[in-house]
Amino acid sequence: MSKFEEKVNESLDAAKTLGIKVDSSLLTKVAKALGPSIYKVDSALVASSDKTEIERLKKNFLEGKLGSSDDSKNNAAIAHATKAFGSSRKKYRILFYTLCVEFLGKSGIYK
Repeated sequence: MSKFEEKVNESLDAAKTLGIKVDSSLLTKVAKALGPSIYKVDSALVASSDKTEIERLKKNFLEGKLGSSDDSKNNAAIAHATKAFGSSRKKYRILFYTLCVEFLGKSGIYK
């Protein structure tokens, strides 16, 4: 199994453990688009309590990649993803971003 497949499976396992239903095909495409960041210990996780990281996520991913300019919807997507992880300390970036994509209805970008 490749490192990429390991990271995708890690996120799918986390989704299953947390009781989150997610489109595995979309999750794989999001993982591929994230590139090497999924392999680094620090960047593989989202620090949802770090305001700087959340602002960067909104600007670079939600607005930049997904083209979502509605700040209230972007905040709702982040809140949705954060809530889905509950008290889990490991908020996998692949899964977190996939949840945001699904919430905003932007999966067409990954076709």
